[in-house]
Amino acid sequence: MSLRVAVIGAGPAGIYASDLLIRNQELDIHVDLFEQMPAPFGLIRYGVAPDHPRIKGIVKSLHNVLDKPKLRLIGNVTVGRDITVEELREYYDAVVFSTGAVRDRDLLIPGGDKSIGAGEFVGFYDGNPRFERNWDLSAKEVAVVGVGNVALDISRVLAKTGDELLVTEIPDNVYESLKGNQAQTVHMFGRRGPAQAKFTPKELRELDESETIQVLVDPEDIDYDQLSEEVRRADKSVDLVCQVLEQYAMREPDDSPHKIYIHFFEAPVEVLTEGDAIVGIRTERQELDGEGGIRGTGKFTDWPVQQVYHAVGYRSEPVEGVPFDTERHVIPNDGGHVLTDPDGEIVPDLYTTGWIKRGPIGLIGNTKSDAKETTDMLVSDALAGRLTAPAHEDPDAILGLLQSRDIEYTTWDGWYRLDEAERAAGADCGTNARERKKIVEWEDMLAHSTHKREG
Repeated sequence: MSLRVAVIGAGPAGIYASDLLIRNQELDIHVDLFEQMPAPFGLIRYGVAPDHPRIKGIVKSLHNVLDKPKLRLIGNVTVGRDITVEELREYYDAVVFSTGAVRDRDLLIPGGDKSIGAGEFVGFYDGNPRFERNWDLSAKEVAVVGVGNVALDISRVLAKTGDELLVTEIPDNVYESLKGNQAQTVHMFGRRGPAQAKFTPKELRELDESETIQVLVDPEDIDYDQLSEEVRRADKSVDLVCQVLEQYAMREPDDSPHKIYIHFFEAPVEVLTEGDAIVGIRTERQELDGEGGIRGTGKFTDWPVQQVYHAVGYRSEPVEGVPFDTERHVIPNDGGHVLTDPDGEIVPDLYTTGWIKRGPIGLIGNTKSDAKETTDMLVSDALAGRLTAPAHEDPDAILGLLQSRDIEYTTWDGWYRLDEAERAAGADCGTNARERKKIVEWEDMLAHSTHKREG
């Protein structure tokens, strides 16, 4: 039995789902992997800090999947705009949505609208063409709201010098902005304690590897109640995070030109402004309540800062023609099938996986298990005869439709050309040669990777 499946979103979630489908032994499945960007890899390309090459190494394993003959990449196509979901159903037996989460949740405090979402800054320094090309880095004191790995990334980038990051893949416009960075002090704020921080141990340790940065924690913030201690005993990763934070708390300030202060038990309550300018952030001191929660103490502190970033989570955006839960910012589902609403009926032939399915939480392991759950449902439905056969049998008919609409779709062969161009640009940097220099502009990426260059 042969199937054609469209997977929407070429980040890790979509690629893992595609891999499971084409490797299935019960069915002969071919996958077209659609991506709205000209290049694949999603948040691995556009959401990981440039000085984290270890994490970007995940691209190598994803690359191996996309090399497989039963998988076809179709980039620079926005589903819901260039082609509708209903049209896709005419060309495929099933459609899987894995569009991820790239927009920032709001900072819901007075003045919070003046703060900058972490995703905006990440999009800038990762060279995402949908985000700003230049960045105002004139603030000497900066606040970062949030104690997760994204907060670590933006704090580290803010505290590093432009020259330290020049060895990475950052494009010229990012380097020019970072070269003028004035930040000397970065304050990270978390409402709860060290045992509740969402860091991973390795990323927390890496925060302190630059010779220009010292990380400090107030010893008074190293506090645990009984439940916190139980969490430490039950989770090795949490215990390691606490150990690293305790080491930071035992230090005395040195003469490092950049300081990152990690503050626990400080809940931001207001971004302070004078006119349009940010002049500070106000926090309320919290304390453990002994029952796994926290409570305010009524003690407020004003911290002088000139810029505030918030890393309080990403949110997904709806896909035109697909049900969407506007409260949870996910596609309503039963673990794989798309539902008409959170308590509704199954929408035939439509599936979902990744962050658009469960929200922006978890690591790569969670994404893989998500993909398996979803693809198992799809295969089961196919074997039971519950999928609707597409109207178009020719697998290239979808390409003809895109061409008839003058859509310059990109391909996997095109990615190889774009990859080669970025590597050549990196090698052509003289004394600052590096593995690659990312191409930013959308049209420049298309010039290398569009299907019109093939043959």
